[in-house]
Amino acid sequence: MTPQVRKNILKFLKTFLGIIRILQIVFGAGLWVTIAANKYEGSIHFVLFVAVLFWLLTLALFFLTLLDKQDLVPVLGGERWLCTNLAHDVAAAALYVPAIGVMIYKTDRYSYCNLEQYEHPCLYKVYLTAAVFACLCCLAYLLSVIYDACRKCRGEQTVI
Repeated sequence: MTPQVRKNILKFLKTFLGIIRILQIVFGAGLWVTIAANKYEGSIHFVLFVAVLFWLLTLALFFLTLLDKQDLVPVLGGERWLCTNLAHDVAAAALYVPAIGVMIYKTDRYSYCNLEQYEHPCLYKVYLTAAVFACLCCLAYLLSVIYDACRKCRGEQTVI
């Protein structure tokens, strides 16, 4: 790796978007690992779908931007990269809101087994943890939407 590439990578990782993308990846991974590592059913499939889909898409956006290869993406890259990031973040935030609702509903539904006297296996803590991760993901995507929208309004074209 050349010194210039290393410098660009470090420059991106120090930006707000670089930091927020890392948080989105970490929180998204926390959400889907928490759900996938435990027994789940019904509407939790939607939450898992949202978490995995946007985790993979965010990972792709992160590495394309990190390696400065967004120009290689047909139709969505180049000068449209900021709009692509904005559309991705809006879609993620919009789909994480119902996912949060599902997790809160499931957490509330299993709140009866939070008692110390309850001896059977219970998913309350799993669903509560997943709900927290879903909220953190949504917050990270909303922050990214605000940041991208401000940059778009200022007429910026590049992500870094």
